[in-house]
Amino acid sequence: MGAAMRRIHVGNALGAFGLGFTVPYLYVYVAQVRDLGATTAGLVLAIFAVAALVVLPFAGRAIVGRGPLPVLLTALVTAAVGSMSLGLATGATTVLLSAAALGAGQAVTQPALATMIVDCSGAETRSRAFATQFFLQNLGLGVGGLIGGHLVDPSRAGSFTLLFSIQAAMFLLLVAVMATVRMPRAAKVTDMPTGSTGTARTGSAKESWKQLLGNRAMVQLSVLGFVLFFACYGQFESGLSAYGVEAAGISTSALGTALAANTAVIVVAQFVVLRFVERRRRSRVIAAVGLIWAVAWAVAGVAGLGQVSQTMATAAFVSTYALFGLGEAMLSPTVAPLVADLAPEGMAGQYNSAFALVKQLALAVGPAVGGPMGASWHATYVVVFLLFSLGIVVLAVRLGRVLTGAQDLPGSARSRVVARGGAAVESAVARA
Repeated sequence: MGAAMRRIHVGNALGAFGLGFTVPYLYVYVAQVRDLGATTAGLVLAIFAVAALVVLPFAGRAIVGRGPLPVLLTALVTAAVGSMSLGLATGATTVLLSAAALGAGQAVTQPALATMIVDCSGAETRSRAFATQFFLQNLGLGVGGLIGGHLVDPSRAGSFTLLFSIQAAMFLLLVAVMATVRMPRAAKVTDMPTGSTGTARTGSAKESWKQLLGNRAMVQLSVLGFVLFFACYGQFESGLSAYGVEAAGISTSALGTALAANTAVIVVAQFVVLRFVERRRRSRVIAAVGLIWAVAWAVAGVAGLGQVSQTMATAAFVSTYALFGLGEAMLSPTVAPLVADLAPEGMAGQYNSAFALVKQLALAVGPAVGGPMGASWHATYVVVFLLFSLGIVVLAVRLGRVLTGAQDLPGSARSRVVARGGAAVESAVARA
């Protein structure tokens, strides 16, 4: 691992650590501590998704044109300003504007960091690099949330201001760390010839999106990605938690245990799973995740619909979150590297941003659909999302039919390096 990649991973951990301080307590802060009510708190949560949907279509083009590092630094400063403003805000307008800045900044950091990982890794090391990123993100979120829970006091607004200040400081520290990263020399999109395979097309943002939508494998992966995020991540803190409370009688403490089990499985299993994933076709790994998640929804059905004791219901519910964590650990070294390998040379930033946009859409739609279902239509909720999980299997198998051998199983042949800078990337990383 080169010096550039080490700094990127440190930055990922710092960013996740800062987010862990505030994300679990945002609703309480807005609705109760600032006394702005549940409606404003709901708008704050919604504006995070809206801000992401607004900026991500432009972020990809900016990353391609200017490089991921300048875009990342700008996004981090924006997020730091939004975080600090949110901690000091007392009115609804300032809270919403601050949340928009924080949400936009956070959203852009995802594809920017992903593109930096692509640029600083080769095809053989990319899966491990993304697995490490996911591991550090979950570890940072867990540790940050744990420490934040001990610092926060709903009766003291100042304790929340402290949390947001720490988050802002983490963003600025991340700026300092990332500013020292020496990125490999990258080719520019404008220097590349127009072509249908392996090259980026010169032109406007409209033409770059047209090129992306003309990539059949990327379109299929985006549809698959939407279902993945909709059926899992989009349910964690909405439909599935509502289902657990209403149908299975899960206490808030047990819900916290379930979330902790999810994180624990990811942290413990990530690199064990990586050894398995690296030797398997990516499409089949994703299909296996669909089967695991189908089992998870079946276990959730036992928790809420089966005639079992409360202890058994709680154990089944916690097991559901743990099974989801196993699937997540399998996806992290699979999906993100596949996005990178599908991108034509010089277009990794555009493809990463497009996939991040798909993720945000799924995370916006998932709670809106799953929340009411999980709270009221318990059996329907479980059956529908079990079928979505089986749909993942079908979509993954279909995706495998349009992938090349190097894209589906990189270890079978030396994959073409899709990071900007091509074959020069690995030698540049070795010098870092």
